[in-house]
Amino acid sequence: MAIAKGYAATDASKPLTPFNFERREPNDDDVVISVKYCGVCHSDIHQARNEWGNSKYPMVPGHEVAGVVSAVGAKVTRFKVGDHVGVGCFVNSCVGLPERNVDIEQYLPGIVGTYNDVEADGSTPTYGGYSDSIVVKEGYVLSFPENIPLDSGAPLLCAGITLYSPLSHWKAGPGKKVAIVGMGGLGHMGVKIGAAMGADITVLSQSLSKKEDGLKLGAKEYYATSDAETFKQLAGTFDLIICTVGVAIDWNAYLGLLKVDGTMVLVGAPEHPAPVHAFSVIGGRKALAGSGIGSIKETQEMLDFCAKHNIVSEIEKIDIKDINEAYERVLKSDVRYRFVIDIASLG
Repeated sequence: MAIAKGYAATDASKPLTPFNFERREPNDDDVVISVKYCGVCHSDIHQARNEWGNSKYPMVPGHEVAGVVSAVGAKVTRFKVGDHVGVGCFVNSCVGLPERNVDIEQYLPGIVGTYNDVEADGSTPTYGGYSDSIVVKEGYVLSFPENIPLDSGAPLLCAGITLYSPLSHWKAGPGKKVAIVGMGGLGHMGVKIGAAMGADITVLSQSLSKKEDGLKLGAKEYYATSDAETFKQLAGTFDLIICTVGVAIDWNAYLGLLKVDGTMVLVGAPEHPAPVHAFSVIGGRKALAGSGIGSIKETQEMLDFCAKHNIVSEIEKIDIKDINEAYERVLKSDVRYRFVIDIASLG
């Protein structure tokens, strides 16, 4: 087995530290990837700190993985050495089911996470992209279009698809008024992608500190949710609201901003449950829904869409030694808009 270098969480209360580990031997249908960049997702923090209660240690986080193919198995047909590729949030799916459902695989039993999980054999741990290499089955490797750089393209593999999927599913487009709650790593991708789809995009953010950015990225309107007048002024305005924030907010107040038959979709996952009153949805036949990442098929569709519209993430590149500081800055919303680790800094 090949020895990989990375950074790992070894306990919920400890900082990430250097970690050497064994990558599994590649099979005939595997692609070996030299990792060049890895985005930092808020869910990495949730899992490294066991805030969702399912963490396994040691844990090498990272599921916005961008790199270059360094080797391929004998049965691999879609990739060759030197190709620019990515790995998103999972590395296998539909394990134990009769066949793979390529359209909704992310919602079905048998999904194998890129990290904090075990392979289909039930025992080999999966380690993520805060490392210099990764081995992935061909069917779960994504092809980077030529005009998508690996560094600013890496966050598309989680932040991009997390917003593209609900925008596509709920048919954001011309004539649709869409609100994006939160102007962070997820939210700014929603602004870019939603605007490219032709929807009328409004940002709802705690303050107006990022208003100039939001308007430049494609939003038509930008409001501060700390101002109670916002909820009065925008009552009954939106066809679709996508909530990207990972902290507790009053979902009932946001449901009041929907039109009749409008939908509010949760993509951020707060640590604690939030109460929802029945009359928040009964009045107006409104829906409160959720959406999780996307299938590999849809993620490739998203990458191709972003290539067509020249969409990438706004990033700040960091050395891996600065990952613990980056986590604290994410929690303070002190990044515009996604940290991306330069894996070359592993040395």
